[in-house]
Amino acid sequence: MLSRRARTVQAAVIACLAVGTLPAGAHDLERTQVTLTFAADGTFLLDIANDPNWLLLRLESFAGGLVPAGITAEARDRRLADLSSTFIDRVVLFVDGTEIRPAAAEYIPPRAQLATDALPPLATFRLRGRVPTNARILRWLYGLVIDPYPLTIRRSDGQSKIEWIQGSNWSDTIDLSGQFRQATRFEIAREYLHLGYTHILPKGLDHILFVLGLFLLSVRLRPILIQVTTFTLAHSITLGLTMYGIVSLPSRVVESLIALSIAYVAIENLMTSELKPWRLALVFLFGLLHGMGFAGVLSDLGLPRGAFLTALLSFNVGVEAGQLTVIALATLAVVWYRHQPWYHRRIVVPASVCIAVIGVYWTFVRAFA
Repeated sequence: MLSRRARTVQAAVIACLAVGTLPAGAHDLERTQVTLTFAADGTFLLDIANDPNWLLLRLESFAGGLVPAGITAEARDRRLADLSSTFIDRVVLFVDGTEIRPAAAEYIPPRAQLATDALPPLATFRLRGRVPTNARILRWLYGLVIDPYPLTIRRSDGQSKIEWIQGSNWSDTIDLSGQFRQATRFEIAREYLHLGYTHILPKGLDHILFVLGLFLLSVRLRPILIQVTTFTLAHSITLGLTMYGIVSLPSRVVESLIALSIAYVAIENLMTSELKPWRLALVFLFGLLHGMGFAGVLSDLGLPRGAFLTALLSFNVGVEAGQLTVIALATLAVVWYRHQPWYHRRIVVPASVCIAVIGVYWTFVRAFA
């Protein structure tokens, strides 16, 4: 017969077998970027960029097909090119109250990945069409996505602006005429604060698990705050340095090491409940890696040139708010049990085992998949 402790650990490991259904990537799968360019002759060019693997899964679901296991990049890109008409059906433009259907769609495969790329390059569908002369009002819908994304609109006179679209929702009415109004610093700060927060809750499962690993070390508040402060300082440093182009690591390396950091803090929770000096040093090191992960997402979203620092700081504040929310929710979940003699055995051990299993699994998938 297994001991109670062994049964608890076994149950945690069995529960974690469901990890195979979790996304192994560290960041948003959609990674949407949209640019709509109007020419003086009334034609338009619409570039919609997404992660190609995610794009194929979404389009096959509409086309009634399945993505073969182990499909090569070349086969994936050929299939995406064949699905151009399916893609057009997911895009709706209303200009001055009339639906404008693109006349043609071209699939552009992602370029070769460079060692300096924070994330794998995106694939692009390029749509072409024509709008009425002196078009004034635009409404827009991209039916594949659920996450917020920036829509950049460029006019033939050189004016441009960015509209944030809330996933698969219709855009607000966009005025294409007159002087383009640029977003205020407050509006930019609010948008990037929201993006930073939602990158943790609900999207940032890897960062959530790391913060929970820090939380589970001790029942005392002081070690938790010291670790979170160290982590925050570290990822803030590399978030800024990466966004300014001073430091860079390949995305595969960053994501693999982030997964390893999750496994490490969880495994150490099984061995000690005291905050050791080497743990703080490693938390700082892991924080540097997580900052590069945050920067990869922020690079995809883009930062406004005129308010670069405002957007960067707001995103970072949003990330911190998300992390503090995770800690607050975890505290509320166990506040009545933290000082019970069985707390470590029944809560810390199975939770840490589960987090460690996920971290190890992600480490291998991200490093070798």
